[in-house]
Amino acid sequence: MLLRVGALTLVAACAGFADGKDTLTPAARQLNADSFEYVWKTVRDKHWDPKLGGLDWQAVHDELRAKLDKSTTMEEARQTMRAMLERLKQTHFGIVAAEAYEELDSPGSREGNPGIDVRILAGQAVVTSVDADSPAAARGVKPGWQIVRVDGKELAPALGRIQESFAKSTLLDLIQSRAVTSRLAGAAGTPVTVDFVNGAGEPVALKLDRARPRGVMARLGHLPPMYFWAESRALRPDIGYVRFDIFFEPEQLMKTVQAALQSCRECRGFVIDLRGNPGGIGGLAMGLAGWFTDRQGLQLGNMYLRDNTVKFAVFPRPEPFRGPLAILVDGCSASTSEIFAGGLKDLDRARIFGTRTAGAALPSVFERLPNGDGFQYAIANYISQGGKPLEGIGVIPDEEVKLGRQALLAGQDPVVDAAVSWILKQKN
Repeated sequence: MLLRVGALTLVAACAGFADGKDTLTPAARQLNADSFEYVWKTVRDKHWDPKLGGLDWQAVHDELRAKLDKSTTMEEARQTMRAMLERLKQTHFGIVAAEAYEELDSPGSREGNPGIDVRILAGQAVVTSVDADSPAAARGVKPGWQIVRVDGKELAPALGRIQESFAKSTLLDLIQSRAVTSRLAGAAGTPVTVDFVNGAGEPVALKLDRARPRGVMARLGHLPPMYFWAESRALRPDIGYVRFDIFFEPEQLMKTVQAALQSCRECRGFVIDLRGNPGGIGGLAMGLAGWFTDRQGLQLGNMYLRDNTVKFAVFPRPEPFRGPLAILVDGCSASTSEIFAGGLKDLDRARIFGTRTAGAALPSVFERLPNGDGFQYAIANYISQGGKPLEGIGVIPDEEVKLGRQALLAGQDPVVDAAVSWILKQKN
């Protein structure tokens, strides 16, 4: 059984609604009422916990349905439905505005990017990596550069609003990072103007082309196309390293890991870099874990559905790597990445480096509502092998190591360095 886990976005076309500032027509009011009822009934009928943790779901319905009926704009109605889902106090339950849904669903509309990855460091949008053959690399963009504006729009106000809304949420890093990368994305072949501050503190304005993302296009079910890549290298002659962008393409992912381990049989240690990895196919966490243990009967945790429990059992490979294993994570590591890292941490098989993960481990479904908005809801809960939920908590690193702009400008990666230092201190 393959479970799709985590931050994978399915989008749908808009139903032609007026924008949120316009007064609702009678027809629009009815569509909102139909959408409200659909959301409420879906949670009632499909949530993994029939009792919803003791929440009086009927009372929530009656209270907020009255508020919905008084809504005069689309945004008011949408916020009422969001407020209903917020009563669950769980992520992976939400409403996505129809306008954003339609934009994301336009074929190819987000298929291009300049080859930049971004994190928010000390409140600034900072380039953390640049793809080697990307338009950004060709124009000399370097890790550590700060992004100030995208197509003339300042980033600081948007990042500030997100900071204010999600200051106490484990999703803050993920949401802020995506707020920037989504502005950089667009149709392949189109340009985007980016205002940077370079390593010398000088403003640099560049018009960058958008190219197809790195990797190979892959599809699963009704999900939009994903671009998968995996890479391996030696951090030192005696330390192996694997990184991949998403838990997808099982055959290619396992081949990459197998080849890396075969060339590293006598290595002192191995590093798996899951920073920025948003998740993917949940079952791949079990397969990947099997490369690093020879013990039978282990599992990473349990997935609890309404009528079933899925055990994330680990199936050892005939010749696994038994040496020290370091796993790197950050606030943009989510879902299957958290299941893999958290599970191996609980089993005392890996040491975790970086910063706390996104705390977004639940498998979820996206559907289009009658009013054109998108509706995301989770269909299961996950408890790690250590008996703790990951949702809203995340994986806490054994050794917290933060990226900094100055280190990036100097070509350094303190998270990798910390993992290597730990491996070198371990006994063979």
